[in-house]
Amino acid sequence: MNAVVRNIAEIAWQEFPGHFGGALSKALVGPEVGGSHRIDYRISSYQPMAHVGDHVHQVQEQIYHVLEGEGMLLLDGTPHLMRRHDYVFIPPGVRHSFTNNGLTPLVFLVVTSPTEDGETPE
Repeated sequence: MNAVVRNIAEIAWQEFPGHFGGALSKALVGPEVGGSHRIDYRISSYQPMAHVGDHVHQVQEQIYHVLEGEGMLLLDGTPHLMRRHDYVFIPPGVRHSFTNNGLTPLVFLVVTSPTEDGETPE
């Protein structure tokens, strides 16, 4: 495997399944971009009212790190206002959603491991 150096502007914005209303992400590192098999690394930009729907991961762990804006993160139904420099670690099995309820774009980093949410190896 080779190291990868890229500029964020080279990666296209996408609205992934389960994301709505202008909840866009750039997949910066992962199996399809950069060749990582263990880490999915993205930057996301949600317009006001954009959101990722309520969901839960079987084995994946996630970190959200807010760079700009503010949004409401629901963790197992409990709301948490997330602002610049706030971050959260979400272990497997925690139901979550994230909505930009602010006035400006909500920009945050997302780190997910492993890259697929399949069965845990025995």
